[in-house]
Amino acid sequence: MDIDLRAAVVLFPVAIAAGWAAFNILPAAIKQIQGFLTNR
Repeated sequence: MDIDLRAAVVLFPVAIAAGWAAFNILPAAIKQIQGFLTNR
């Protein structure tokens, strides 16, 4: 079961972009969730 190289070439940049977006958004999201939970 070898992965098709074309699929890897297409999915690799998408995975990098998703990881970068999560890296940038995650701290703000955690801060917002913590603020919501402390103000209940």
